[in-house]
Amino acid sequence: MADVVARMADGIGAFTAAEWDACAGHDNPFVMHGFLSALEDSGSAVSRTGWQPIPIAIDGPDGAPAALLPAYAKSHSQGEYVFDHGWADAWERAGGSYYPKLQIASPFSPANGPRLLLRDPALAPALIAAAEAVVQQHELSSAHATFIAPEQVPLFEAAGWLIRTDRQFHWLNQGYATFDDFLGALASRKRKAIRKERAGAQEGLEIVHIGGDALTEAHWDAFWVFYQDTGSRKWGRPYLTRKFFSLLGERMGDRVILMFALRDGHPIAGALNLVGSDTLYGRYWGCTEEVPFLHFELCYYQAIDVAIARGLKRVEAGAQGEHKLARGYQPVPTYSAHYIPNPGFRRAVEGYLENERRMVAQNIDALDEMGPYRKGE
Repeated sequence: MADVVARMADGIGAFTAAEWDACAGHDNPFVMHGFLSALEDSGSAVSRTGWQPIPIAIDGPDGAPAALLPAYAKSHSQGEYVFDHGWADAWERAGGSYYPKLQIASPFSPANGPRLLLRDPALAPALIAAAEAVVQQHELSSAHATFIAPEQVPLFEAAGWLIRTDRQFHWLNQGYATFDDFLGALASRKRKAIRKERAGAQEGLEIVHIGGDALTEAHWDAFWVFYQDTGSRKWGRPYLTRKFFSLLGERMGDRVILMFALRDGHPIAGALNLVGSDTLYGRYWGCTEEVPFLHFELCYYQAIDVAIARGLKRVEAGAQGEHKLARGYQPVPTYSAHYIPNPGFRRAVEGYLENERRMVAQNIDALDEMGPYRKGE
């Protein structure tokens, strides 16, 4: 790999959609050019917000990118959903500067996916080495690749990066033809509870799904109100700008399913989903009227309906949320990889991660036992 040359580009906009997606593929919407460029062009993921885009590229013999890394220089640890604030505090107390750090991710998106975008798979080691070189040459504290697709974890592990695990709750399609088929796999008490929740949530409301050419600015205006309400309560201020949603609709409308709950034709709640090749990704939700169980209906049950209808393998409904377990979502591990060049700091983090991985595995096993599915089948 000595003859491989990597370069840092000045943002996602330095590449055409065709160049970027030739490496990223079309399976995962969160690493596609349309999504990442919308974050950049809308002012959501830019230097001013602490997400300076510095994608790393290796060009092929044809002069086009053959390997890409969606990388950002981060001046904080917000919007990542893999928490390293304790590491930052420890490093700062030791006299170091934790920020800026190199973040390899899809900003604000706790969705699993490839982080090494490879038109030429043989370039994976060189791309990881390029990320390490950026850390060393710019004297950064560390590099972090978060929510890595499981099949890429061994590539980072082979390069000596530290592997961290966490867990999310995903709904897994076992070949169900209908929602009732899915309910049939649950214990009787859980089955009855879900039916009761759905009936209560839908009473007096109309649920609609909007995507593609049907999306209008009026739809995004309504959803923006919902997003702002939830964002202000969760994060203090929303990460995304209003412009982002318009650009998302323009560039990736065919991947969007916007779900609204209407009362007398007026939206009172909404949830945003993006469609991958085999996965439905639920991202944001909000409401202007509190209705019991409506959050579960729009974010979980409607998503299951869509996945079954489209033959998708899973629903990823975002980070956290043990309440998803009772709704048929199962605990699954998630992965991140961390490059820490300082030997002492690396040893301390490595010890911490060994204990954390053991605890996460035990937690997943315990949650599996508590799941709503019928036992012994």
